[in-house]
Amino acid sequence: MSPPPPPLGRARKRDAQLFDAALCDIELVDVRAQFTQGRWATARSLLAATADDWDRRGHRVVVLAETPAATAWAREWLLAEPESADATTLLACAAVFNALRRKGSPEAAEEACRRAAALLPADPTPWLGLLLLSRAYGTEEEFSRHFDQVRARHREHHHAHHVMVARLAERLPGNGHDPLHEVYDFAAWAAEESPADSPLAVLPVIAHAERYRVLAAAHGGAAPGPVAAAEHWSGRRARQVLRSAFDWWLEWEREDHPRNRVDLNFLAHAKLCEGRPAEAAALFQRIGSHATRAPWSYPDLDPHKAFLAARSAALGSA
Repeated sequence: MSPPPPPLGRARKRDAQLFDAALCDIELVDVRAQFTQGRWATARSLLAATADDWDRRGHRVVVLAETPAATAWAREWLLAEPESADATTLLACAAVFNALRRKGSPEAAEEACRRAAALLPADPTPWLGLLLLSRAYGTEEEFSRHFDQVRARHREHHHAHHVMVARLAERLPGNGHDPLHEVYDFAAWAAEESPADSPLAVLPVIAHAERYRVLAAAHGGAAPGPVAAAEHWSGRRARQVLRSAFDWWLEWEREDHPRNRVDLNFLAHAKLCEGRPAEAAALFQRIGSHATRAPWSYPDLDPHKAFLAARSAALGSA
């Protein structure tokens, strides 16, 4: 007889530990713990030290803004420092996540993001907030415009490119354009436009996984048939994309990038789907405990179980 499932509270704690949005940013983990207890001065110091490292700033602001108490503590910070661009940006992003949870107004979140953008025009983070907001509530034109605003400030913005790929993968055929080619062409273009050491080199793999998610949804939430799934991951395009991304990782491994574990999770998932568990094992060794819900939840799976099963299969083959 199989053991009973863990209590819901324990399961949530288990998933929170495995799928920690802070990833491997140890400073952020410590500051977030203090921030949730009302000690916002540590968040102030962290964001000040992050300066114009835009990918890291976006990552840290998003993780802090997702905490339940972010709105309250950002407001308290603003009371002490009314002109603080960091506090204003944090409050704006907290408003975005409240709106996405249907606990706040999208219009108020948009206004807050625009106010933050005006305080620090070079910062792409408020525009990242608007991008996330417009993906849920905006038009295609608004979404594209907000992405362009992010890219104008930091053309290699990691999070924004992932959001764009996810959105493009969902587009239906129209005006003679095949959405498969659209998302793949965009990912290839963004990778080619970036410097050789940019983690956007892995973006074509992200596009492949996001398109797999959409194809699965078209089959009622289940994975496409075995033949279709095999072709998706082992066809000529997929093999070329996965080989290039894996070779890039071996040569250029970017341990210093705040979201590198996101890329490694997608690449490990793709390598297993391709049928190369030994290569996936090397990636799992580097991922450690820093799993991400996507893509292990694709097509419609329990990400915790899927990640642990995948890791066990890969490491068992090594």
